[in-house]
Amino acid sequence: MEKHTKVCVTGGSSFLGSWLIKKLLQKGYTVHATLRNLADPVKSGLLKGLPNADTLLRLFEADIYNADEFGRAIQGCHYVIHMATPLQHDPSKGTQFKDTSEAAVAGIKSIVQSCNRSGTVKRLIYTASVVAASPLKEDGTGFKDLADESCWTPLKVPFKYSIDSSTAYVHSKTLSEKEVFTHSSEIEIVSIACGLVGGDTLVSPMPQSMGMLISQPTKNMMSYQMLRFLEELLGKVPFLHIEDVCEAHIFCIEHPSINGIFLCASSYLITSAEIAGHFQENHPDINLRKEFVENSRRTITWGSTKLTDVGFEYKFNAKMILEDTLKYAQKIGEFDPSFKGFN
Repeated sequence: MEKHTKVCVTGGSSFLGSWLIKKLLQKGYTVHATLRNLADPVKSGLLKGLPNADTLLRLFEADIYNADEFGRAIQGCHYVIHMATPLQHDPSKGTQFKDTSEAAVAGIKSIVQSCNRSGTVKRLIYTASVVAASPLKEDGTGFKDLADESCWTPLKVPFKYSIDSSTAYVHSKTLSEKEVFTHSSEIEIVSIACGLVGGDTLVSPMPQSMGMLISQPTKNMMSYQMLRFLEELLGKVPFLHIEDVCEAHIFCIEHPSINGIFLCASSYLITSAEIAGHFQENHPDINLRKEFVENSRRTITWGSTKLTDVGFEYKFNAKMILEDTLKYAQKIGEFDPSFKGFN
């Protein structure tokens, strides 16, 4: 199947995109990958250097701020995995969008239209985020008892520990993920709402999500505040390994028929205090300062089994994810037991 199957991956040079493309090429899929700038030697070189890239990979230039550009990359493909998303608003790209939310919504609308026009696309797989699926009550007074695919993040309540960029990201992902299912389409549409991703990476510097998972032992207060933001938004800290993220996307390619929203996290009842406890128990040489350990003592049940119900299996548990993330930081020299913290 793979040798005759073309997959388009938008945002191909990203943390998730590059690892997914590596896996797809290993399996023999033909891949159309988009980058914002083909002239960037680092990002294009990363993808061109992957095994099988010389015969199975084709690169296209496309920017979410001009989403019609994705049509060329999508044409002729059987599956589209949409990972590209604007993380920071760039007014220099044009004045048609006032913020990242407008750009992301317009982007997914254009992607769906391009898939419909292609005549070849069978399924659109949208890389979503659990930040759009908060079990917070609409009035912000507390959490629902259950976190599952029926939850949508309320956007009119303040988020604890939030800064402008994190609030903008939550709004952008929530609005765009709602948008993807508002369009009538002859293709199947799948939304994979991923938790915080750890493990390993092909890109440099270390991705933000990996930094958040090891923010306590690395004494990185900015990353720790973002971890606490996620915990206060979702009640707990759902996370998973980069390998499981990519295998979930490939599972959604290879499944005979699948559609709808799927929350994706192998570890989902973990608090930031329990993450700290893991490092303290398994690495006694790591001295965690008290300002990096706060216990919310909150009880929330993860009610999502949709992905495993259709046959997907996670390979990595919480301990494996945290250890692999820490191991990567040690490998690149960003962490050692005597480390005092980032400047």
